[in-house]
Amino acid sequence: MTTQTSTGDDRWKVIAKIAPFMIVALAGLAVRTPLAAAYPLTALLLFLWLVSDTLMLALIAQTSGKPERRAVLGALAGASLTVWLGSPSAIRSVLLDTPVLATTMVAIILGHVAWAAVRASRVLSRQGADRKERWMSAASEIFPPTLVRLAVMEMTVIHMALFRWGGPADVPANARAFSYHKHLTPMCAALLILSAIEIAVYHLLVGHWSRTAAIVMFILSDVGFVYLVGLIKSFRFRPVLLTAEGVHVRAGFLMDQLVPLDAIVAVDSEFSGEEIRDPATLNAALLAWPNVLLRLDRPLHRRSLLKKRGPFDRIAFRLDDPEPFIRLLVWRLGHRAT
Repeated sequence: MTTQTSTGDDRWKVIAKIAPFMIVALAGLAVRTPLAAAYPLTALLLFLWLVSDTLMLALIAQTSGKPERRAVLGALAGASLTVWLGSPSAIRSVLLDTPVLATTMVAIILGHVAWAAVRASRVLSRQGADRKERWMSAASEIFPPTLVRLAVMEMTVIHMALFRWGGPADVPANARAFSYHKHLTPMCAALLILSAIEIAVYHLLVGHWSRTAAIVMFILSDVGFVYLVGLIKSFRFRPVLLTAEGVHVRAGFLMDQLVPLDAIVAVDSEFSGEEIRDPATLNAALLAWPNVLLRLDRPLHRRSLLKKRGPFDRIAFRLDDPEPFIRLLVWRLGHRAT
């Protein structure tokens, strides 16, 4: 019963995150209809009301209590900016011809930016926090946090794909790294070759039909190829980590799951296929059979982009050389017990 209730709550949370985008998109299509062109002022007011109401309801749904004033101002500023940029030229002309409404929307946007800039400067002045985290927190005061995280992820992938061609892996201080990318190298090389061939074939075939379509496909294929290169390189630069707080089971950009040290009760290198296929096991091995299994004394949850998955009480993954990892983890577990 509890599991069903949790699943229902997660489903409603996903709907609450997706529904505002769908409603705003449908409203943007509605103001481009002939009826909206015939009554531009009415269409503008309805568009502004619908976007503002949708963002405010989404804010209320995401907060457990009364929303903060800064969050309300941010939602209104987002609604004003969305209407300003998302309106067709005829609706925007009516907006510019209505100085009271235009001035109010601009004042809301500038007020949000000014208030957020003050909070961002306070975040940047904090001492002891990681520099990247400070900048992300500061940017999240001005822009939606989800958009900031997505932008950081995009820049990280592009930077790794285009500019990181050597050097050590990303290993923090007081952490031991264990690689898992060597068994993936032949398959990743083959995948890159096939992707390059696919890009060339698409460009040649589509080019005979439409030059514009060929250019669009070429751009999309190139972007996908860059992302694929970044993902493959992340397997080497983001190894599995053993730290004082636990095991960071990583799979490139795809996963970074922390397993606390006090939650691990056993580590095994031999296990059955039924255990790996069990829904209570999180299998983090990539394109291969795992060779390490961590058994936990309590269920943990893995969060994906849209919802929280889990729980799992075992996690399996594959290392290039599992023996040193198992010896060190067993020693850590024994040292913890004493």
